[in-house]
Amino acid sequence: MLAAGVSRRFGSDKRAAVMPTGKTVLETTLENIKQAGLPFKLCLAPSDSALASDFDLEEHQLIFCHNAAVGMGVTLAEGMTQIPDWQGTIIALGDMPWVQPHTYALLKASVSKDTLCVPTYEGQKGNPVAFGEDFYETLRQSNGDRGARFLIDNNPGQVNLIAVDDSGILRDIDQLKDLHAD
Repeated sequence: MLAAGVSRRFGSDKRAAVMPTGKTVLETTLENIKQAGLPFKLCLAPSDSALASDFDLEEHQLIFCHNAAVGMGVTLAEGMTQIPDWQGTIIALGDMPWVQPHTYALLKASVSKDTLCVPTYEGQKGNPVAFGEDFYETLRQSNGDRGARFLIDNNPGQVNLIAVDDSGILRDIDQLKDLHAD
């Protein structure tokens, strides 16, 4: 999960923002991934050790990305260097707390070593996206503030669109008002 950003548009650390449920954004996202029964790695900035201690995580579940300030692409590249020998990886975003556990589980079940699985809701593509291990080397080359969308655009024959009944794949948090939007 990518969660090393500085929340420029939000104005403060959105990962610690409290949702209507009383839980933080990052806590909610982590819980949804855990409920799906997935192994995971949480990518944070080196300055996030206090935030990391808020969660009951094993050391091997944390990746402190030393160049996270450069952008999401660099965080993704650093995180991918520490992914185990998994057939596929779901690139989850820490500011998407509405993605449901069943969506993560469906993406895991759908990905193979040479596919990209993109969830769709009512015809719209969303996040998170699952990448087969054939794409790991390219993901390790990501840079700047650019994520992995270019892989989807450049490999249409390997994209598997997965229809889900989860509007959460289209919702992230950029501004305070997004916490309460329906």
